[in-house]
Amino acid sequence: MRYWIETLGCPKNHVDSEKLAGLLVAQGYAPATRAEDAELVVANTCAFIEAAREESIETVLDLADRKLRDARLVVTGCMAERYGDELAEALPEVDLVAGFNQSLFAPVTKVTLRTKAPAFDLLNLPRPKSSAPWAYVKIAEGCDRRCGFCAIPTFRGDQRSRSTDEIVGEARALVEGGVREIVLIAQDLASWGHDRRRAGRGEALEVLDAGGTQPLIELTRALTREVDRVRLLYLYPSGLTQGLIDAILETQVPYFDLSLQHASRPLLRAMRRWGDADRFLERIATIRDASPDATFRSSFILGYPGETEDDQRELLDFLEAAQLDWAGFFTFSSEVGTPAHDATDQVPHELALERLREVTELQDAISARRRDALVGSTQTLLVDAPGVARSVRECPEIDGVVLVDPSLSVGSMVEGRIVASRGTDLEAVVA
Repeated sequence: MRYWIETLGCPKNHVDSEKLAGLLVAQGYAPATRAEDAELVVANTCAFIEAAREESIETVLDLADRKLRDARLVVTGCMAERYGDELAEALPEVDLVAGFNQSLFAPVTKVTLRTKAPAFDLLNLPRPKSSAPWAYVKIAEGCDRRCGFCAIPTFRGDQRSRSTDEIVGEARALVEGGVREIVLIAQDLASWGHDRRRAGRGEALEVLDAGGTQPLIELTRALTREVDRVRLLYLYPSGLTQGLIDAILETQVPYFDLSLQHASRPLLRAMRRWGDADRFLERIATIRDASPDATFRSSFILGYPGETEDDQRELLDFLEAAQLDWAGFFTFSSEVGTPAHDATDQVPHELALERLREVTELQDAISARRRDALVGSTQTLLVDAPGVARSVRECPEIDGVVLVDPSLSVGSMVEGRIVASRGTDLEAVVA
């Protein structure tokens, strides 16, 4: 029996797919080279915003057309969890809609909003050997925050952190399989371990000491002893303490992926978020003082209810002052079950798109200048694939890449001199 998994959405979904693949292999399945050759076809969907839901539905229908006539088509992931019954009724082409708490072979059951861990949990399932010299490692599921725009806690539940032993064990297995970079992910990475402390399940590395040490600090240091590179994604800005900054700099991967969402203090409060432009700039300056070559990425929402022209100007001013290396911009998506869904001061979508274009144009120019400035420098590069490598400045699958000689061995680390900048990508020569 062969399987095919089509994955949509964020890196967290990609980890879930790898865990499902590991489970299927343990049950005797083998991976197919394409959906058309598989007896089991799985769509791991995303439901974060409307555009992601539309893409998920289009993918499911495409898989239904392409699969073998007798193949089983299963829809799982965020859409399955959030819209289980509705999705099953709307898609007769699908054999099973399976939420996070169901196996791929369980009958469809009513999906309910949940705050407790599901009975069937992907976090600690085995995973197959990585096909690349890097891998995402999900260290927690769910989220304890209740941001005004985000419905994820309604179907992913409250935060459930994995133990240190589980995470380090998975990292060691990946390293034994050839992985040289671990990318830590979670919905709220900086809060990892706090739920275990509250529940009395804390271990030595997970319990805040008298000085207020974050659990993530010691986990980061523990993983640094296991693998060449450790990278942290999705850091909520209030969790970026000085101790965590120091721990990240110690990894020799000074890459800071900060979940900012905007720069206007009033708008951030409406989003139920912490911070403002001044606080964000202060943290960025602190990091750059300690590590002038530090790399910064963030994401921002345009058109959140109540957003004004003054808010837009403040965001533009912030981007100019922050000089981020990378940034992603998204228009607001009104999600059922969130405070913003019922807000009366909605921003017209056309205006949100206009604001998005304005900030994107500014940031694209900033990113291009920062990439151009790297020409002539020497960078340590990890070869991800023939002809494609990355320095510590580029996160896999998200940022640009460094083009190198295709003959370089995949998984090798080499010193390369940057000789050209090609938009988001660079070109390097290895002596």
